[in-house]
Amino acid sequence: MTTTLSVENLTCSYNGHDEPVLANVSLAAQPGEVLALIGPNGAGKTTLLGAMSRVLRPQQGHVRLNGHNIWELPAQQVAQRVACVAQNTRLTWPYTVRQVVALGRFPHRGWLSPYTADDRRVVEDALNRTGLWILRERSLHTLSGGEQQRAIIARALAQASDVLLLDEPVAHLDLKYQVTILDLARELADGGLTVVVSLHDLNHAACYADRLALLVEGRLLAVGEPAAILTAVNLETVYDTQVVVSQHPLNHVPLVTPVPGSMREPSA
Repeated sequence: MTTTLSVENLTCSYNGHDEPVLANVSLAAQPGEVLALIGPNGAGKTTLLGAMSRVLRPQQGHVRLNGHNIWELPAQQVAQRVACVAQNTRLTWPYTVRQVVALGRFPHRGWLSPYTADDRRVVEDALNRTGLWILRERSLHTLSGGEQQRAIIARALAQASDVLLLDEPVAHLDLKYQVTILDLARELADGGLTVVVSLHDLNHAACYADRLALLVEGRLLAVGEPAAILTAVNLETVYDTQVVVSQHPLNHVPLVTPVPGSMREPSA
C-alpha cells in the first residue's frame, strides 16, 4: 500500500504554553520520494518528525496518514505504517543485535506471539541491508555508537512500514555507512516507500532527496527540488555564512561549499 504523510497548518510546542517550536507548517511527503528536512540547529526538524511519528501531539493543525488524522488512528496501526529512527538514540539493553532488530516486528505480531518464518526473513533482510549480519549475535552495549545507530535503523526496517522517518540517521556513521544508509533510503523510496529524513549535510540532501524542505526558526521557508532550494541566496540568508554553490561533477545536483572565515558578525 502506498502512503502519503502530510501536515496541515502544524503548530507545536513542548508543554502547550511555550513559544511554538513549529508554526503553521504545511507539507506532504509522497510515496516514492525522499523528502529531506534541512535547516540550521533549532529550525524545528526534529520537532516536525516527532509530530509526524505521533510522538508529539500538535498544539494546532493536523498530521494525516492517507488523509486520516494520525491521532484518531489506533497506535498499533500507526506503528505498522510509520517507522521512525530518532536522533542520538543510545541503548544499553542486554539484548543481541538480532533481538533488537526483531523488536521491529512487534507492531505486526504482538508481544507474546511466536516469530513466524516471515518475521525471521524480514529481520535477516534488515540485518543484511544495514551491514549488521556479521554482528547479529553481539550484545548491543558492546557496539560502537555508529554500529548501534545501524541497529536502530535495522529495527525500523524490520517494521516493514510504508513510511520511514529518519532524524539525522548518518550523524555518527563513517563515510562507508553514510553512503550505505542513504543509498538504502533512496532504494526504499524508489521501491514505493515514503521517506522523510532530516539532514545537516546539504550535499547529502542534494544527492539523495527528490525535494528539500528548508526550515528556519520553526517556519517553512521553501520547498522544492534541490536546485531550487540550495541557492547561495537562500543558504547565506538562513545559515549566515557565505557559500559557493557549484555543480556536482557526477550527478549534476548542487554542490555546496562554505567559504572559510565568512561567518558574518552579528549586527550591533
